[in-house]
Amino acid sequence: MFNKLFGLFSKDIGIDLGTANTLVYVHGVGIVINEPSVVAVNHKTGQVVAVGAEARKMVGRTPAHISAVRPLQEGVISDFDVTEEMIRYFIQRAHKETFSFLPRPRVVIGIPSEVTEVERKAVEDAAKNAGAREVYLVEEPMAAAIGIRLPVQEAIGSVVVDIGGGTTDIAVISLGGIVTSRNLRIAGDRLNSDIIRFARDEYKLLLGERTAEDIKIAIGSAYDLKEPMQAVMRGRDLATGLPKEIVVDDSEIRRALRHSVANIVSAIKETIEATPPELVADIMAGGMSLVGGGALLRGLDLLIQAETKIKVKVADDPLTAVVRGTGVILEDLDSLRNVLAGTDYKRVPQQASS
Repeated sequence: MFNKLFGLFSKDIGIDLGTANTLVYVHGVGIVINEPSVVAVNHKTGQVVAVGAEARKMVGRTPAHISAVRPLQEGVISDFDVTEEMIRYFIQRAHKETFSFLPRPRVVIGIPSEVTEVERKAVEDAAKNAGAREVYLVEEPMAAAIGIRLPVQEAIGSVVVDIGGGTTDIAVISLGGIVTSRNLRIAGDRLNSDIIRFARDEYKLLLGERTAEDIKIAIGSAYDLKEPMQAVMRGRDLATGLPKEIVVDDSEIRRALRHSVANIVSAIKETIEATPPELVADIMAGGMSLVGGGALLRGLDLLIQAETKIKVKVADDPLTAVVRGTGVILEDLDSLRNVLAGTDYKRVPQQASS
Protein backbone atom coordinates (compact mmCIF):
# COMPACT_ATOMS: atom_id res chain seq x y z
CA MET A 1 0.00 0.00 0.00
CA PHE A 2 2.78 2.39 0.93
CA ASN A 3 4.59 1.67 -2.35
CA LYS A 4 1.49 2.65 -4.32
CA LEU A 5 1.11 5.80 -2.21
CA PHE A 6 4.76 6.78 -2.73
CA GLY A 7 4.37 6.04 -6.44
CA LEU A 8 1.67 8.70 -6.72
CA PHE A 9 4.08 11.41 -5.56
CA SER A 10 7.32 10.17 -7.12
CA LYS A 11 8.71 10.08 -10.63
CA ASP A 12 10.57 6.93 -11.66
CA ILE A 13 14.12 7.72 -12.73
CA GLY A 14 16.97 6.10 -14.65
CA ILE A 15 20.56 6.79 -13.61
CA ASP A 16 23.80 6.33 -15.51
CA LEU A 17 26.05 6.25 -12.46
CA GLY A 18 29.37 6.93 -14.17
CA THR A 19 32.87 7.35 -12.83
CA ALA A 20 33.20 10.73 -14.52
CA ASN A 21 29.60 11.90 -15.01
CA THR A 22 26.15 11.00 -13.70
CA LEU A 23 23.10 11.39 -15.94
CA VAL A 24 19.51 11.17 -14.74
CA TYR A 25 16.42 10.40 -16.82
CA VAL A 26 12.97 11.17 -15.41
CA HIS A 27 10.04 9.06 -16.59
CA GLY A 28 7.85 11.07 -18.95
CA VAL A 29 10.25 14.03 -19.01
CA GLY A 30 13.63 12.94 -20.39
CA ILE A 31 17.22 13.63 -19.35
CA VAL A 32 17.17 16.31 -16.66
CA ILE A 33 20.65 16.01 -15.10
CA ASN A 34 24.10 15.61 -16.64
CA GLU A 35 26.74 16.51 -14.08
CA PRO A 36 30.19 15.34 -12.95
CA SER A 37 30.28 12.53 -10.36
CA VAL A 38 32.06 14.74 -7.83
CA VAL A 39 31.15 15.53 -4.23
CA ALA A 40 32.78 18.18 -2.00
CA VAL A 41 32.84 17.20 1.69
CA ASN A 42 33.63 19.36 4.73
CA HIS A 43 35.66 17.13 7.05
CA LYS A 44 35.13 19.38 10.06
CA THR A 45 31.35 19.00 9.98
CA GLY A 46 31.03 15.85 7.88
CA GLN A 47 28.55 17.65 5.66
CA VAL A 48 28.35 17.64 1.87
CA VAL A 49 29.22 21.12 0.59
CA ALA A 50 28.49 20.67 -3.11
CA VAL A 51 27.63 17.98 -5.66
CA GLY A 52 28.15 17.76 -9.40
CA ALA A 53 29.28 20.77 -11.44
CA GLU A 54 29.72 22.99 -8.37
CA ALA A 55 31.90 20.36 -6.68
CA ARG A 56 33.99 19.85 -9.82
CA LYS A 57 34.90 23.54 -9.82
CA MET A 58 36.47 22.97 -6.40
CA VAL A 59 38.82 20.15 -7.51
CA GLY A 60 42.37 21.22 -6.68
CA ARG A 61 41.15 24.52 -5.21
CA THR A 62 39.81 23.59 -1.75
CA PRO A 63 41.21 24.43 1.70
CA ALA A 64 42.57 21.57 3.81
CA HIS A 65 39.29 20.81 5.59
CA ILE A 66 37.28 20.44 2.35
CA SER A 67 37.97 17.75 -0.22
CA ALA A 68 36.35 17.28 -3.61
CA VAL A 69 36.18 13.54 -4.23
CA ARG A 70 34.90 11.18 -6.90
CA PRO A 71 33.08 8.44 -4.97
CA LEU A 72 33.18 6.01 -7.89
CA GLN A 73 36.45 4.60 -9.18
CA GLU A 74 36.74 2.37 -12.23
CA GLY A 75 32.98 2.11 -12.45
CA VAL A 76 32.34 0.86 -8.90
CA ILE A 77 31.66 2.51 -5.54
CA SER A 78 34.80 3.41 -3.60
CA ASP A 79 33.10 5.59 -0.98
CA PHE A 80 29.67 4.26 -0.02
CA ASP A 81 28.49 7.14 2.17
CA VAL A 82 29.44 9.84 -0.32
CA THR A 83 27.84 7.89 -3.18
CA GLU A 84 24.65 7.64 -1.15
CA GLU A 85 24.64 11.40 -0.61
CA MET A 86 25.26 12.02 -4.30
CA ILE A 87 22.35 9.76 -5.36
CA ARG A 88 20.08 11.41 -2.77
CA TYR A 89 21.00 14.82 -4.18
CA PHE A 90 20.18 13.73 -7.73
CA ILE A 91 16.87 12.13 -6.70
CA GLN A 92 15.84 15.36 -4.95
CA ARG A 93 17.00 17.43 -7.95
CA ALA A 94 14.89 15.27 -10.25
CA HIS A 95 11.81 16.01 -8.10
CA LYS A 96 12.39 19.69 -7.42
CA GLU A 97 9.71 20.76 -9.91
CA THR A 98 7.08 18.59 -8.20
CA PHE A 99 5.30 18.91 -4.88
CA SER A 100 6.76 15.64 -3.59
CA PHE A 101 7.74 16.03 0.06
CA LEU A 102 9.49 12.66 0.33
CA PRO A 103 10.26 11.24 -3.13
CA ARG A 104 10.48 7.43 -3.22
CA PRO A 105 10.93 6.58 -6.90
CA ARG A 106 11.62 3.34 -8.66
CA VAL A 107 15.16 3.58 -10.01
CA VAL A 108 16.95 1.82 -12.87
CA ILE A 109 20.75 2.15 -12.59
CA GLY A 110 23.39 1.25 -15.16
CA ILE A 111 26.39 -0.72 -13.83
CA PRO A 112 29.52 -2.08 -15.57
CA SER A 113 29.39 -5.67 -16.78
CA GLU A 114 31.36 -8.29 -14.85
CA VAL A 115 31.08 -6.51 -11.50
CA THR A 116 30.92 -8.70 -8.41
CA GLU A 117 27.79 -9.42 -6.39
CA VAL A 118 29.23 -7.31 -3.59
CA GLU A 119 29.68 -4.35 -5.93
CA ARG A 120 26.14 -4.77 -7.28
CA LYS A 121 24.73 -4.95 -3.77
CA ALA A 122 26.61 -1.77 -2.84
CA VAL A 123 24.89 0.12 -5.67
CA GLU A 124 21.46 -1.24 -4.66
CA ASP A 125 21.96 -0.38 -0.99
CA ALA A 126 23.27 3.12 -1.75
CA ALA A 127 20.24 3.86 -3.95
CA LYS A 128 17.75 2.48 -1.40
CA ASN A 129 19.37 4.42 1.43
CA ALA A 130 19.19 7.53 -0.76
CA GLY A 131 15.41 7.20 -1.11
CA ALA A 132 14.64 4.70 -3.88
CA ARG A 133 11.76 2.35 -3.05
CA GLU A 134 12.74 -0.18 -5.73
CA VAL A 135 16.12 -0.57 -7.46
CA TYR A 136 16.74 -2.36 -10.74
CA LEU A 137 20.22 -2.81 -12.20
CA VAL A 138 21.11 -3.13 -15.87
CA GLU A 139 24.56 -3.70 -17.33
CA GLU A 140 25.73 -0.59 -19.11
CA PRO A 141 26.40 -2.11 -22.56
CA MET A 142 22.88 -3.59 -22.51
CA ALA A 143 21.40 -0.23 -21.49
CA ALA A 144 23.42 1.50 -24.21
CA ALA A 145 22.25 -0.99 -26.84
CA ILE A 146 18.64 -0.35 -25.82
CA GLY A 147 19.30 3.39 -25.79
CA ILE A 148 20.54 3.38 -29.39
CA ARG A 149 17.66 1.11 -30.43
CA LEU A 150 19.57 -2.06 -31.31
CA PRO A 151 17.38 -5.20 -31.61
CA VAL A 152 18.52 -6.66 -28.28
CA GLN A 153 15.48 -8.94 -27.87
CA GLU A 154 15.88 -10.59 -31.26
CA ALA A 155 18.07 -13.52 -32.32
CA ILE A 156 20.56 -11.14 -33.91
CA GLY A 157 24.09 -10.48 -32.70
CA SER A 158 24.94 -6.87 -31.84
CA VAL A 159 28.21 -5.47 -30.47
CA VAL A 160 28.40 -2.45 -28.19
CA VAL A 161 31.67 -0.88 -27.01
CA ASP A 162 31.01 1.50 -24.11
CA ILE A 163 34.09 3.58 -23.25
CA GLY A 164 33.32 5.59 -20.14
CA GLY A 165 35.43 7.38 -17.57
CA GLY A 166 36.52 4.40 -15.49
CA THR A 167 35.81 1.30 -17.56
CA THR A 168 35.45 0.05 -21.09
CA ASP A 169 32.66 -2.48 -21.59
CA ILE A 170 32.58 -4.65 -24.72
CA ALA A 171 29.53 -6.88 -25.11
CA VAL A 172 27.98 -9.12 -27.73
CA ILE A 173 24.20 -9.09 -27.21
CA SER A 174 21.50 -11.43 -28.50
CA LEU A 175 18.03 -12.56 -27.32
CA GLY A 176 17.95 -10.10 -24.42
CA GLY A 177 21.22 -11.22 -22.88
CA ILE A 178 24.97 -10.71 -23.07
CA VAL A 179 26.56 -13.64 -24.89
CA THR A 180 30.17 -12.69 -24.31
CA SER A 181 31.80 -9.61 -22.82
CA ARG A 182 35.00 -7.98 -21.61
CA ASN A 183 35.36 -5.30 -18.95
CA LEU A 184 38.55 -3.24 -18.96
CA ARG A 185 39.65 -0.79 -16.28
CA ILE A 186 41.08 1.30 -19.11
CA ALA A 187 38.98 4.23 -20.28
CA GLY A 188 38.84 8.03 -20.20
CA ASP A 189 40.57 8.43 -16.83
CA ARG A 190 43.47 6.24 -17.95
CA LEU A 191 43.88 8.32 -21.09
CA ASN A 192 44.09 11.44 -18.91
CA SER A 193 46.76 9.73 -16.80
CA ASP A 194 48.67 8.83 -19.98
CA ILE A 195 48.83 12.51 -20.95
CA ILE A 196 49.95 13.50 -17.43
CA ARG A 197 52.70 10.86 -17.56
CA PHE A 198 53.77 11.97 -21.05
CA ALA A 199 54.08 15.63 -19.94
CA ARG A 200 56.12 14.62 -16.91
CA ASP A 201 58.46 12.27 -18.77
CA GLU A 202 58.93 14.29 -21.96
CA TYR A 203 58.80 17.87 -20.71
CA LYS A 204 59.28 17.62 -16.91
CA LEU A 205 55.90 19.35 -16.67
CA LEU A 206 53.36 18.56 -13.96
CA LEU A 207 49.78 18.74 -15.26
CA GLY A 208 46.49 18.67 -13.39
CA GLU A 209 43.84 16.10 -14.29
CA ARG A 210 41.45 18.69 -15.69
CA THR A 211 44.18 20.16 -17.90
CA ALA A 212 45.03 16.70 -19.23
CA GLU A 213 41.38 16.05 -20.01
CA ASP A 214 41.07 19.38 -21.82
CA ILE A 215 44.07 18.49 -23.99
CA LYS A 216 42.61 15.05 -24.75
CA ILE A 217 39.35 16.65 -25.85
CA ALA A 218 41.11 19.39 -27.84
CA ILE A 219 43.61 17.34 -29.89
CA GLY A 220 43.45 13.70 -28.72
CA SER A 221 43.24 11.07 -31.46
CA ALA A 222 43.74 7.35 -32.08
CA TYR A 223 44.39 7.56 -35.84
CA ASP A 224 46.39 9.88 -38.08
CA LEU A 225 44.55 13.13 -38.69
CA LYS A 226 44.20 14.78 -42.08
CA GLU A 227 45.12 18.16 -40.63
CA PRO A 228 47.62 18.64 -37.76
CA MET A 229 46.31 20.10 -34.48
CA GLN A 230 48.09 21.84 -31.62
CA ALA A 231 47.31 22.78 -28.03
CA VAL A 232 49.07 24.54 -25.17
CA MET A 233 49.93 22.50 -22.08
CA ARG A 234 50.19 24.61 -18.95
CA GLY A 235 51.49 23.28 -15.66
CA ARG A 236 54.33 23.45 -13.17
CA ASP A 237 57.96 22.99 -14.17
CA LEU A 238 59.28 20.11 -12.07
CA ALA A 239 62.82 21.54 -12.21
CA THR A 240 62.08 25.12 -11.14
CA GLY A 241 58.65 24.81 -9.51
CA LEU A 242 57.47 27.75 -11.63
CA PRO A 243 54.62 27.92 -14.17
CA LYS A 244 55.50 26.65 -17.63
CA GLU A 245 53.68 26.14 -20.92
CA ILE A 246 54.52 23.90 -23.86
CA VAL A 247 52.91 23.63 -27.30
CA VAL A 248 52.17 20.01 -28.27
CA ASP A 249 50.68 18.54 -31.43
CA ASP A 250 48.25 15.70 -32.08
CA SER A 251 51.00 13.19 -32.96
CA GLU A 252 52.59 13.57 -29.51
CA ILE A 253 49.28 13.07 -27.70
CA ARG A 254 48.48 10.12 -29.97
CA ARG A 255 51.81 8.58 -28.97
CA ALA A 256 50.96 9.18 -25.30
CA LEU A 257 47.62 7.38 -25.68
CA ARG A 258 48.88 4.59 -27.94
CA HIS A 259 49.36 1.86 -25.33
CA SER A 260 45.96 2.28 -23.66
CA VAL A 261 44.15 2.53 -27.00
CA ALA A 262 45.92 -0.64 -28.17
CA ASN A 263 44.68 -2.47 -25.06
CA ILE A 264 41.09 -1.43 -25.80
CA VAL A 265 41.38 -2.61 -29.42
CA SER A 266 42.94 -5.89 -28.27
CA ALA A 267 40.04 -6.51 -25.85
CA ILE A 268 37.54 -5.89 -28.66
CA LYS A 269 39.33 -8.45 -30.85
CA GLU A 270 39.38 -10.99 -28.01
CA THR A 271 35.63 -10.52 -27.49
CA ILE A 272 34.93 -11.10 -31.17
CA GLU A 273 37.16 -14.20 -31.15
CA ALA A 274 35.08 -15.65 -28.27
CA THR A 275 31.78 -15.05 -30.10
CA PRO A 276 29.84 -17.95 -31.72
CA PRO A 277 30.26 -18.02 -35.54
CA GLU A 278 26.57 -17.36 -36.30
CA LEU A 279 26.66 -14.16 -34.26
CA VAL A 280 29.94 -13.12 -35.90
CA ALA A 281 28.13 -13.30 -39.24
CA ASP A 282 25.46 -10.94 -37.85
CA ILE A 283 28.15 -8.60 -36.55
CA MET A 284 29.89 -8.52 -39.92
CA ALA A 285 26.60 -7.47 -41.51
CA GLY A 286 25.46 -5.01 -38.84
CA GLY A 287 28.79 -3.69 -37.54
CA MET A 288 29.56 -2.53 -34.00
CA SER A 289 28.52 0.59 -32.13
CA LEU A 290 30.70 2.87 -30.02
CA VAL A 291 29.14 4.73 -27.08
CA GLY A 292 30.39 6.66 -24.05
CA GLY A 293 32.70 9.66 -23.89
CA GLY A 294 35.66 7.68 -25.21
CA ALA A 295 33.79 7.09 -28.46
CA LEU A 296 34.45 10.76 -29.26
CA LEU A 297 38.22 10.22 -29.43
CA ARG A 298 39.12 11.21 -32.98
CA GLY A 299 39.76 8.31 -35.31
CA LEU A 300 39.05 5.58 -32.77
CA ASP A 301 36.31 4.14 -34.99
CA LEU A 302 38.70 4.08 -37.95
CA LEU A 303 41.40 2.31 -35.94
CA ILE A 304 39.01 -0.36 -34.61
CA GLN A 305 37.61 -0.88 -38.11
CA ALA A 306 41.09 -1.29 -39.56
CA GLU A 307 42.10 -3.78 -36.84
CA THR A 308 38.91 -5.88 -36.76
CA LYS A 309 37.71 -5.60 -40.38
CA ILE A 310 34.23 -4.86 -38.98
CA LYS A 311 32.22 -1.75 -39.77
CA VAL A 312 32.24 0.63 -36.79
CA LYS A 313 29.77 3.41 -36.09
CA VAL A 314 29.86 6.06 -33.37
CA ALA A 315 26.33 6.23 -31.97
CA ASP A 316 24.36 9.45 -32.12
CA ASP A 317 24.91 11.36 -28.86
CA PRO A 318 27.13 8.58 -27.41
CA LEU A 319 27.40 10.29 -24.00
CA THR A 320 23.70 9.74 -23.25
CA ALA A 321 23.22 6.23 -24.70
CA VAL A 322 23.21 4.43 -21.33
CA VAL A 323 20.83 6.81 -19.56
CA ARG A 324 18.51 6.80 -22.58
CA GLY A 325 18.48 3.01 -22.30
CA THR A 326 17.47 3.17 -18.64
CA GLY A 327 14.67 5.49 -19.71
CA VAL A 328 13.39 3.02 -22.31
CA ILE A 329 13.43 0.28 -19.65
CA LEU A 330 11.43 2.50 -17.29
CA GLU A 331 8.86 3.13 -19.99
CA ASP A 332 8.30 -0.60 -20.53
CA LEU A 333 9.66 -2.35 -17.44
CA ASP A 334 7.46 -5.43 -17.73
CA SER A 335 8.54 -6.46 -21.22
CA LEU A 336 12.21 -5.54 -20.67
CA ARG A 337 12.54 -7.13 -17.22
CA ASN A 338 14.59 -9.99 -18.69
CA VAL A 339 17.47 -7.63 -19.60
CA LEU A 340 17.99 -6.58 -15.98
CA ALA A 341 20.83 -7.73 -13.75
CA GLY A 342 21.25 -7.81 -9.99
CA THR A 343 19.49 -9.26 -6.98
CA ASP A 344 16.46 -7.01 -6.55
CA TYR A 345 14.17 -9.16 -8.68
CA LYS A 346 13.73 -12.76 -9.77
CA ARG A 347 13.57 -13.68 -13.42
CA VAL A 348 10.38 -15.42 -14.42
CA PRO A 349 11.09 -18.81 -16.02
CA GLN A 350 9.94 -19.24 -19.60
CA GLN A 351 7.87 -22.31 -18.75
CA ALA A 352 6.21 -23.14 -15.46
CA SER A 353 7.18 -26.46 -13.98
CA SER A 354 4.40 -28.98 -13.68
